[in-house]
Amino acid sequence: MSSSAGSPTRAAAQSDQAAVIRFLADPASYAGAEPVDRVERLETHANLVFLAGSEVFKIKRAVRFPYMDFSTLAKRHMACLREVEVNRRLAPELYLGCVAICRTPDGNLAFGSAGEIVEWAVRMRRFEQSALLSSLAAQGAIPCEVASLLGDVVYDSHQRAERAAPASGIGPIEHIATGVALALAKPEVFDPAESARFERRMRQLLQRAAPILDQRARRGCVRRCHGDLHLANIVIWQRRPVLYDAIEFDEALATVDTLYDLAFLLMDLDFCGQRPAANAVLNRYLWRSRDDLDLQGLAALPAFLALRAGVRAMVTVDRAAQEHRTARQKDLERAHRYFRAALAYLEPAPPSLVAVGGLSGTGKTTLAAALAPRIGSAPGAVHLRSDLERKALAGVGETERLPDAAYTSEARTRIYQVLRQRALLALAAGQSVIVDAVFAEQGERDAIAAVATDLGVLFRGLWLEADPTKLFARVAARHDDASDATPDTVRAQLQSDIGGLSSAWSVVDACGSADDTFRAAASALGLAPAANGTDHPA
Repeated sequence: MSSSAGSPTRAAAQSDQAAVIRFLADPASYAGAEPVDRVERLETHANLVFLAGSEVFKIKRAVRFPYMDFSTLAKRHMACLREVEVNRRLAPELYLGCVAICRTPDGNLAFGSAGEIVEWAVRMRRFEQSALLSSLAAQGAIPCEVASLLGDVVYDSHQRAERAAPASGIGPIEHIATGVALALAKPEVFDPAESARFERRMRQLLQRAAPILDQRARRGCVRRCHGDLHLANIVIWQRRPVLYDAIEFDEALATVDTLYDLAFLLMDLDFCGQRPAANAVLNRYLWRSRDDLDLQGLAALPAFLALRAGVRAMVTVDRAAQEHRTARQKDLERAHRYFRAALAYLEPAPPSLVAVGGLSGTGKTTLAAALAPRIGSAPGAVHLRSDLERKALAGVGETERLPDAAYTSEARTRIYQVLRQRALLALAAGQSVIVDAVFAEQGERDAIAAVATDLGVLFRGLWLEADPTKLFARVAARHDDASDATPDTVRAQLQSDIGGLSSAWSVVDACGSADDTFRAAASALGLAPAANGTDHPA
């Protein structure tokens, strides 16, 4: 990197940063009301983070990559200001401001503006590293309630995000893909044949998705998003997921299709062995959205997941270059895992449709939610639930009880029509679907099977059966659930004749535990046992 007049050389910038690093690492540098006994230091390829007491100070490394330039003090200052501005929209309680670090007349460093400014830092409120979603994922399965909240938080962030008006939806994504493919074409790190396959398959999948991406752009689905939505950039703060550390250095990288933004989170959850959580996030987001364009946009999801995994591989290789032997080798191994995941995402499985039927209390929704991550391509099947669709159509909260008028024959017909239409859109986009509803009438079962037949995809039905006493007990014990079924509902259903089941439907005994029902259903569907409960490609 060459220097220009008035700009420090890279060596000089790093020398200045060495002094700043020593200053920020010294507990004596923090003269606030709260004494600091110890300073912890964290590093990424772009930032150095110092945890001091109840606060955090983050500086930008004096580095330049093809996608990021922090090589001068002025650029680092602008990046710090922009980081605070962008992230206060998402996490106002965490971002406290931007502070200068100066060289005082006596030659020492201090916070403030009394002297020559040698560096700028983002000042934040501290949180425990154990509260990061990446830490939670390393400890075990992310709870479904956290995943559901996460889907809400990401959806709400997209709703508030500023809309862009690009001339093309596919163009910006192709530009990003070209840059990532070029960065991954490193024969000293990755197999050249696999790098070429990544580029070729990425181009093919994006070309296939181009029409819907262009349509989504015209309809306002390209917005100023977070842009870097991996697990280490999400923290559980006051018992709710909070997004932070959004991209501040490149508006083009952050102004993207909302599904591309979401795909980073889905990919990283999947990569970390959290496919059930990834599936729950996706399904919560789609239910909140209610937008057919989001279902149609799933046509781009395999490419989006692969591209996000490629981005992580690229960044991890850059990080490895800054490390010493053991850490470098660990980063390179992780980069290879991301790259293998990217290649796997580029080969999506054919979609299929599964219907789960049975009387109220048989456990349809519990089973469908457990099966969804195991069906089809990452992060699993779109889960459509009649109870949730009914509440959405009525414009009420998911647990708000509906009047009897919402359960007439005409209303039921409308719900099944909606289920079929949404299933058709997701299947046509290439994503598998699992639908849970009573399906008590032969016509309802035939109609859902016809959706698969018309699209030429595989259909399988699961009919759950349980002893009536079990059904009564389960329905009576429900609370905070989208289902309005009561014991009286079950009694009425038991009086009806469901007719015969076609050969496409398998009867599953649902008298036992949810795990017992899951194992029986998985066997009926021919699903192989999953390693560690997940099917993630890493």
